[in-house]
Amino acid sequence: MVQGMDIDAIVEKVTREVLERLEKERGEGSAATGCRGGAKDPGADIAGAIEHSVLNPDTTADRIIEACREARELRMANVCVSPYYVPLAAERLKGSGVKVCAAVGFPHGAASTAAKVAEAKEAIKNGAEELDVAMNILAIKNADTDEAVRDLKAVVDVARGRAAVKAIYEQGLYTEAEKRAALNVAKAAGADFVKISNALTGKKACAQDVRFVRGVLGPGVGIKIDGGISDAATVRELMAAGAQRFGCSKSVQIIKGK
Repeated sequence: MVQGMDIDAIVEKVTREVLERLEKERGEGSAATGCRGGAKDPGADIAGAIEHSVLNPDTTADRIIEACREARELRMANVCVSPYYVPLAAERLKGSGVKVCAAVGFPHGAASTAAKVAEAKEAIKNGAEELDVAMNILAIKNADTDEAVRDLKAVVDVARGRAAVKAIYEQGLYTEAEKRAALNVAKAAGADFVKISNALTGKKACAQDVRFVRGVLGPGVGIKIDGGISDAATVRELMAAGAQRFGCSKSVQIIKGK
């Protein structure tokens, strides 16, 4: 952490800017869609920060189509899918302003760098505008942070100017020292976001984790978090702690409040 940095002030500033942006986007979206998903929904103000996650290994094409319809109607940030479904999601979301996010190297990050780069290139070609990229967990566990940076940066370089990169930080697998190392890998590689992931441990998303990550990263890198989020109050708590994006499988429930 930079000496003298007022993390609370930074979090407050970033959160205020995000809320202002979301409110602006919600207004533009409502004007364009005749308030579909409308202001009656108790979570409509945070819909633009929610990433509609449909990554289960048994997900069908029909479920992807339905998820895209839901995301369009409720004006979510994106629909997050496996690379196999990027073309279908891109087709269904075309012209909606809702982006396609593809998971790359997910979940273990243990594929070769060349494989990750190829996966990222194909996802972008097929319509992905955001990539959730699994960092090389094995390299980090072996204290080979230079390799972990090289691996992630190769994907960042491919995506630059074409897709935002969120580095997946699978926090439950790391020791305290490894947590800091992993976050510094994401920062050094130039990731746009760090995604605090709980996919491999089942841990619930919590504000304390967001504050820790912000304290290590400092300003300038966005934070996404997932892990059993099921209501708008939790999203707002995490947002107040410093997160800007939220990976959710219960997105509709969160926004509609039921």
